[in-house]
Amino acid sequence: MKIKFKKFLLYTFFLITPHFIYSADQEISEYDYLKFLGESIEKIKKDYVEHIDNQEIVESAINGILSSLDPHSSFLNAKSLDDMKIQTKGEFGGLGIEVTMENGFVKVISPIDSTPAYKAGIKSGDYITHLDKKSVIGLSLDEAVNKMRGPVGSKLKVTIGRANKEPFDLVIKRDIIKITSVRSRLEKDVGYVRITTFSEQTNKSTKEAIKKLSKNNNLKGFVLDLRNNPGGLLEQAVAISDLFLEKGEIVSTRGRDSNNPEKYKAKPGDIIKGLPLVVLINGGSASASEIVAGALQDHKRAIVLGTKSFGKGSVQTIIPVNPFGALRMTTAKYFTPSGKSIQKKGISPDIVVSEAKIEKIDEVNGNRESDLKGALDNPSQKSDEEINNNKDAESLEDFQLSRALDLVRGISLYNKKLATN
Repeated sequence: MKIKFKKFLLYTFFLITPHFIYSADQEISEYDYLKFLGESIEKIKKDYVEHIDNQEIVESAINGILSSLDPHSSFLNAKSLDDMKIQTKGEFGGLGIEVTMENGFVKVISPIDSTPAYKAGIKSGDYITHLDKKSVIGLSLDEAVNKMRGPVGSKLKVTIGRANKEPFDLVIKRDIIKITSVRSRLEKDVGYVRITTFSEQTNKSTKEAIKKLSKNNNLKGFVLDLRNNPGGLLEQAVAISDLFLEKGEIVSTRGRDSNNPEKYKAKPGDIIKGLPLVVLINGGSASASEIVAGALQDHKRAIVLGTKSFGKGSVQTIIPVNPFGALRMTTAKYFTPSGKSIQKKGISPDIVVSEAKIEKIDEVNGNRESDLKGALDNPSQKSDEEINNNKDAESLEDFQLSRALDLVRGISLYNKKLATN
């Protein structure tokens, strides 16, 4: 039986292949390739072991073409297209992570703040190898994402591969993912603005946050936190960059014809009026985040602090193909104002500060001048309350943010001393 089976396979192979064999010097036309595709589809429909309908086979064929080009191109059927529209507007269901495909596994670009994935401890750079004990190998990115979505309250077992650790499982409860793209607060005398994603309302929300923080008369500057921000809409990244720049190029995109780049330029008006600005990035800062960090860095408008960004320097365009869905296709690469491509390289920070845990240690007991009997009073001594007000308000847990706040205050102090000399 085994010998006969092998003969059958060989016979079938030679029966099919002659239709598609061309001599080395024979030119294969575009029509020949299209004919080859059509005949292959017909052969699959006719002889595949199970029935495949036209929609399934055509969508799979198109998705196969796109996904073979790069990790970010794919076909979106009507349902996937609707899900994507919901996501860019700021609310959808699932775990709350931005992902890509790498080496057959799902790679986490970044968890979204305050989502189930973030709370469960998923980190940028993690690999998702199994979903409910089933391998993700062989799945397209959209198929993997769809499996991670599900009814609110349902649980999903996610197997994580992390550098220098054995694979481990996390059980995550799905929830409605409401993305608050901008959060802000006053860190005593520094304005802190955190952008988690670039959705339709990001520019408007950022302007409102900055204007509110700017009412503080003692403001030293701002920290713009783009860590674990996976990106989003290009026009929103351009608008955010424009808030802090007076003039010049923000970003350029170059398609197949690299001689005709599309350039986006800043309009006059710096919303923080020249105050010191520090931008925080890390390995989860991708795409639109890198546009903002690169523009502000190249124009020397901000100091970029943290660790190297993700390195996604390509632009995807959604091209509707009604009524079937849309093509999500890479149509251009973007370049910073200095002409650098970020693709696979990322933005290198001006000051490298890795994540670290800060622990507060007890001071060594010892006498001070004020403890000595008969010590003279200081005529300009501030009250304890005033001294305590000068302490940083930020949490000790965030080392990178703590360094960014120190840097803003240091630049402000330096500028003030220059102005008085």
